[in-house]
Amino acid sequence: MLLRVIISPNNIKKISMPDLPSSLQSLKEILQDQLQLNKGFILQFADPEFGNELCNLTAISELPPEKATLKVIYEASPDPDGSDVPDPDGSDVSLSSLDTASPPSSCSSPGTSRRVSAWPTPFPIPTFAYDVELRLQKGNDAYKEKGILLEATRDMKSDILDKIAQAVFEITAYPEPKERESIAIALVNKHPCLREPGSGNGWNGWNISIAFKIGNYRQKLRNAGCEEVKVNERRGNHGRPFKKARRAEVNFLPNHPAGQSEDSLEKDRDSITIEMEKRNPNMTFVSGAMDRTFSLRRKEIVEQEPHVVLVKNRWPALFLEYQVNCEFHRLTMINLKRTFLEAVDTHTPRLLQMFRNRRAHLGEEMQTLLDSLDKQTSDISMHRKTVALRGLPLFLKDYGAEKILTTCLNTDPEADYTKGVKMAIMTVIEDDVGASASPPHIEDYAIILEEIVVMHNICDLPNAFALFFGLLYALNFQYPKELKYTCEVIQKVFLGLGDVCSARVQSFKNKLLQ
Repeated sequence: MLLRVIISPNNIKKISMPDLPSSLQSLKEILQDQLQLNKGFILQFADPEFGNELCNLTAISELPPEKATLKVIYEASPDPDGSDVPDPDGSDVSLSSLDTASPPSSCSSPGTSRRVSAWPTPFPIPTFAYDVELRLQKGNDAYKEKGILLEATRDMKSDILDKIAQAVFEITAYPEPKERESIAIALVNKHPCLREPGSGNGWNGWNISIAFKIGNYRQKLRNAGCEEVKVNERRGNHGRPFKKARRAEVNFLPNHPAGQSEDSLEKDRDSITIEMEKRNPNMTFVSGAMDRTFSLRRKEIVEQEPHVVLVKNRWPALFLEYQVNCEFHRLTMINLKRTFLEAVDTHTPRLLQMFRNRRAHLGEEMQTLLDSLDKQTSDISMHRKTVALRGLPLFLKDYGAEKILTTCLNTDPEADYTKGVKMAIMTVIEDDVGASASPPHIEDYAIILEEIVVMHNICDLPNAFALFFGLLYALNFQYPKELKYTCEVIQKVFLGLGDVCSARVQSFKNKLLQ
């Protein structure tokens, strides 16, 4: 099978596959791996039935035989699947409908300083000053004809680095080493006359210069009052903790929207609290106000690191299912629930196969989980996904995961099962099964943070996992050490946020994607 993949108007690649994968998700993962694409996109294909006009690809069987043209569409543009979002003109939107909807596909609005996309691959080199572009054009022509490299003048190099630093900050304030390397590589690929003869790869010197320039640019922004970098300003001999995006957050600590102050945003926060106290709150208004106050909320959470009880009192709407999904989208530009649940659907068969292959080495608890698959007679699909998620920490050897994935009876007093619990996903079962051999009836799933039940009435374990993970991001919590590798798998394998994995997770990823 030959595929022509359109990533952008100037980036079109050809891929040859011996056989097409069995599912659309598998095809996406192969394209992500081979083309180094960010997660969070849909695929369109040239449909021969409509004169090769582009249509959304919903199944592998829709592709024509032998060869096909695909187009990558990132979901930072208007929501391609038409998922329902709150109607800005409506005032009677129910809480339940908002909890199950997808977040707005773009959380940025005029006057905000929020970013709207994750790190692009490849990095788009900006247009430089007119005179610099002229020199580069002539330099590229000379390199193509005679192999002559251009010796960039000081002012020319300064303009190039300034424009790159500005372009980088539009995406992130703290690019990772691999991301900086991708900038240098993209620069010499676009302008080969800038290759450095003394560097084995031709771009190492540019990589070093870009790193220094970005650091200098952060200092300028810090002096100008940019919150995202000002928070890391050192004072005296006792510097404050270094606070920056460490888990692929796109909007970690944005400035307030233009024309807004802490006082005006605090009034919006008060109005959210008042609205949430009503029997039937106007959830459209709440959603809009939560979006406007994102910068104030992040400033409080990142700088003050308040206890959960204080956050819940000040921001009660943050603990709604819909708002957890929205907050994660504001932070990462990824639709949390949709992306996570699709990944669980895709990987469950392979995960169960991996568990069975190593069941003799994974202990009695894994054996019990796998045996429970044979006893389940209803909703088998959900039970398989539940077993896959419960077995994931066991397979990754996350010792102590039982402290996070806990169980209680519906008759237990809340104070008993929350006491001393820093964080947990609680499975609530009915207290009427006794010694019965049948599986216990699960009544509810709940999330506990700092001895408080912050969310409950969650329909199933996959949704509970997604919401728990979303709250870790929303509250800027570190991953619990008991689920260290499981959380890394969710972040980097299931959600595609970051590509540098620990040795254990990289080994797991290789086996999962075999």
